[in-house]
Amino acid sequence: MTGVSEAVALTSLSHGAGCGCKLPAARLLPIVRGLPAVTDPRVLVGSASADDAAVFRLSDEQALVMTMDFFTPVVDDPYDFGVIAAANALSDVYAMGGVPVAAMNIVAFPLERLGGDVLREILRGGADTVRAAGASVVGGHSIDDPEPKYGLAVNGLVHPDELLTNAGARPGDVLVLTKPLGVGAIVTARKRGRCDDALLARAVATMAELNAAASAAARAAGAHAVTDVTGFGLLGHLHSLALSSGVAAEVDAAAVPAIDGALELLASDAGVSGGSAGNRAYAEPFTTFAADVPEARRRLICDATTSGGLLVAVPAERAGELPGPVVGAITAGTPGALRVR
Repeated sequence: MTGVSEAVALTSLSHGAGCGCKLPAARLLPIVRGLPAVTDPRVLVGSASADDAAVFRLSDEQALVMTMDFFTPVVDDPYDFGVIAAANALSDVYAMGGVPVAAMNIVAFPLERLGGDVLREILRGGADTVRAAGASVVGGHSIDDPEPKYGLAVNGLVHPDELLTNAGARPGDVLVLTKPLGVGAIVTARKRGRCDDALLARAVATMAELNAAASAAARAAGAHAVTDVTGFGLLGHLHSLALSSGVAAEVDAAAVPAIDGALELLASDAGVSGGSAGNRAYAEPFTTFAADVPEARRRLICDATTSGGLLVAVPAERAGELPGPVVGAITAGTPGALRVR
């Protein structure tokens, strides 16, 4: 935390928090899937599979990983907002097995209302995080907007043979989650005055953590499929992975890690955001819940997450090589169907 104090709280200017401000999956994905198919053979990953980033082959030895991500403030501290937004954007490159090399700022900002010092801190947080990832911020674009937004367009590199996608999961794989869930609940509760500084700090630390080590571990363990867990929640992103892979999946709700204090918020309505409620409605048609799964756990796996961890489908015997618990398994069945026990 930088301790910067502003007259106007950043989150008070946003209609949604972080990745919770994404367009609803139920409405967005049919639109994207209806776009014309890309036929260029150099495009290794496009929009058809709802993957985390696009991948373009440059040569037999190198491919370009391209992504962009930006959102409204998830916290009030400007520096922390920049750190979290950058870590979230970089995560898409890590989810593809890539290494970030360069990034460009995306800024929408009410400069007259909030002032240059606030924007400077946001950009400093982003630059420090990109630098920590071994990459460089090389430019960007800004517009005037009464609702602040920040993020990055990121380019990374990956060997085509080491590319990780969401489309390779196999029955018998287990699912490993590399970060705890609950940041959506915590930042929502904070806006409602139901979250103390210590709990918020735990959420900020989780969101600020880069997925670099988790990505390297997934590659080394021979992962078959990877995605990161962000705005559509664990179930939404797992559904895309299972659908793209032509498999079904099950989730052990009790095994899913939660930030200390998040489940208590989800036991009431204090931590349930509009985005998370939308994720729950989206998941209902393809998800079967066992009757004994507690309501707080159901809400946790639908929580609209910002800068979450990697969800990795990996051979069971290699799961221990990843930094996170086993939270489920890939099974044969209707593609995209999920069972929560």
